[in-house]
Amino acid sequence: MTAQNPHIAPTDEPLKEVMEQLSYYVGNTPLFPIRKLNKNPKVKVYAKLEWQQLGGSVKARPAFNIMKKAVDDDLLSRKVSLLDASSGNTGIAYAVFAAAAGIPITLCIPENASQERKNLLKALNVNVIYTSPFEGTDGAQKVALELYQQYPERYFYADQYNNSANWEAHFNSTAPEIWDQTEGTITHFIAGLGTTGTFVGTTKGLKALNPNIETIAVQPETALHGLEGWKHLETAKVPGIFDANLATNIAIAKTEEAYSTLKDAAKEEGLLLSPSSAANLRSALNLAEQLEEGVVVTVFPDDSSKYGEVLQQINL
Repeated sequence: MTAQNPHIAPTDEPLKEVMEQLSYYVGNTPLFPIRKLNKNPKVKVYAKLEWQQLGGSVKARPAFNIMKKAVDDDLLSRKVSLLDASSGNTGIAYAVFAAAAGIPITLCIPENASQERKNLLKALNVNVIYTSPFEGTDGAQKVALELYQQYPERYFYADQYNNSANWEAHFNSTAPEIWDQTEGTITHFIAGLGTTGTFVGTTKGLKALNPNIETIAVQPETALHGLEGWKHLETAKVPGIFDANLATNIAIAKTEEAYSTLKDAAKEEGLLLSPSSAANLRSALNLAEQLEEGVVVTVFPDDSSKYGEVLQQINL
């Protein structure tokens, strides 16, 4: 990344140059210490504030990496539309970078995505295809693949659930950032499973730096949960990029506990979190209670800004 704020070229400039310039705005998010909610004084708990980058969520990293690699390989251009399935955050990240670079974009999104996300995608001029709310992102993937197979000349199918550029983004950025920010003292990494890219890539990157770091994957308690974008692996289509052997342990996240933690994080830490961020926080705090000492790191995928309906339900 460049050391200074670059000039972003207009979209009539070479696409590869524009993508290189946009890389300045991806990653390098701060590591936030959890003080009041962490009840174990011998364990430090931190979280990456992933909404503090262009695209507004952790998905900025894989979305940008997928797009940049495709542009570098001449698979994506201003004449070929990016196509993918998303529960919302990756789609928004794609759309932000696509708008800045002048790339057309088509997204398959479950109909029950939050209204805030729908509004953002509309504002970003995305061609949205809404899919069954009962099939989640699995159904959206099916529709996207069928569309690509029907019109392969029109689209670059990003396929985030099976694209190695997803987890590689975290291997190359999230992991070394955490390592540097904790000065190599991290002992545990814990994160929820959606596309699984965050967990897989960050785990691989951290293990390369210290194989003794324990890595805990978190999934919802049941298939019927309120953690948008997360997967209950026993009942969902498992992403091709997921490697179960990377997890030291599997933790379970309960939706009601995540919602309760939303309120606690706002009151005690000044953090306005999304449900998934709150689930990661609760999981990290539960882990900290079980340890004698250590440094636990998780990620906050996004903040509360796209979850107005949820926040109204829990009176936050």
